[in-house]
Amino acid sequence: MKNRTDITDFNKIPNVGPSTIRYLNMLNINKPFELIGQNPYLMYRELCKIADKEFDPCLADVFISAVKFMEGAAPKKWWHYTEERKASLSKNKELTK
Repeated sequence: MKNRTDITDFNKIPNVGPSTIRYLNMLNINKPFELIGQNPYLMYRELCKIADKEFDPCLADVFISAVKFMEGAAPKKWWHYTEERKASLSKNKELTK
């Protein structure tokens, strides 16, 4: 897979809309290429800490889809990653803290 460093607009990333862009900015991710190499689970946890609230876990699925897309994966709907998230979180309890 080839990283998509040519994408300069978050709106070009599948599943990413205005709310997700605001959340990414809260995480100091201001350019799409900054998603490359990120851990979407840790992004989700950090956002919950920053905002001092628990977001719907489906937001983690959106983060997974955005990171994987920027890292070269085929575009997929965010819910494609729900089972992956559930499996990862059940194995890695520290990501749920």
